[in-house]
Amino acid sequence: MNNSDDFNDFFGDLDSTDPPYLVSEVVKLCPKTKVNEFGAKFIPFFYYTSFTLSYLGNGLVLFIIHKYEKLNSVTNIFLLNLVMSNLLFASSLPFLATYHSSEWIFGMVMCKLVSSAYFIGFYSSILFLTLMTFDRYLAVVHAVAAAKSRKKIYAIGAAVAVWCISVIASVKELVLQNVWKHEEHGLMCDETGYDKSIMDRWRLISYYQQFLLFFLLPLFLVLYCYSSITIRILSTRMKEKCRAIKLIFVIVFTFFACWTPYNVVILLRAIQMSNGKKNKSCSESEALDYALYVTQNVAYLYCCISPVFYTFVGKKFQSHFRRLLAKKIPCLKRHISLSSQSSRTNSQRTPHTTYDY
Repeated sequence: MNNSDDFNDFFGDLDSTDPPYLVSEVVKLCPKTKVNEFGAKFIPFFYYTSFTLSYLGNGLVLFIIHKYEKLNSVTNIFLLNLVMSNLLFASSLPFLATYHSSEWIFGMVMCKLVSSAYFIGFYSSILFLTLMTFDRYLAVVHAVAAAKSRKKIYAIGAAVAVWCISVIASVKELVLQNVWKHEEHGLMCDETGYDKSIMDRWRLISYYQQFLLFFLLPLFLVLYCYSSITIRILSTRMKEKCRAIKLIFVIVFTFFACWTPYNVVILLRAIQMSNGKKNKSCSESEALDYALYVTQNVAYLYCCISPVFYTFVGKKFQSHFRRLLAKKIPCLKRHISLSSQSSRTNSQRTPHTTYDY
């Protein structure tokens, strides 16, 4: 997700103190006591909440795919990979919550594995959401040509490419993450091993990588694809065009609302670092720390709620969810059966509706 500096700030840097590097100039230190108290008190709660919601939401989608669907469609393959990336990302949060509230107690190997899982899961989640949007664009705007190319092998190849990009983007964390002992705060898990100037340069690269590759590019693609889909839907006589357009608005708005504030803060940090730390006051640094705490957790929410679009908004997943409820709650069985029959009738009338997932 974010870069190594974010990992230090949120997961283990309880007073924002880097490992002891050798420097030849006097560095102004900001205590950030209030920021650290805020983080130690509230961030673990946010992490545990995000972990719980993510496993419930993504677990439900995974169960429905396993029980009612087959992995012979492009959409289901992408959706399965999205769920796995969300679960991979969420699996790191309990470790990081414990770390943030005390110290790193899980050893060197877990330090590298947890940080890698965090970044790989986050990066792949963004890329799979973008890939699913692009695939939906092909299916609607270029339906004839896409019918020939949207095969299972295409989905598998695209998924492998996403995982490879995410792993490559996270290699730095796997290599540089180490455990070291801080005199005041105990065992720390963050990036060490090189001169301070080199580490700062890597952090700056990571900031711009995060903003450009994993936010700005996906955002432009999402906006372009859904704008084209909306124009295409409006030009047809689809019976449920209004519902489809509302769904498009919800997806784009949620993506934008969850990811923009966090990435704006990331960009501000990159600009601040590019201008040099001499011009940075403690109040500015503290304000960015607060903003990063809050906006980061808003961004996390998207990993929790993205499956909801397919489970509770998509008509096909609604049907599967009703069938699941009918088995668990017998008193609802008759009503759900009638609703399912009506849904099947509508689906037969509009067999190619793009949003009947």
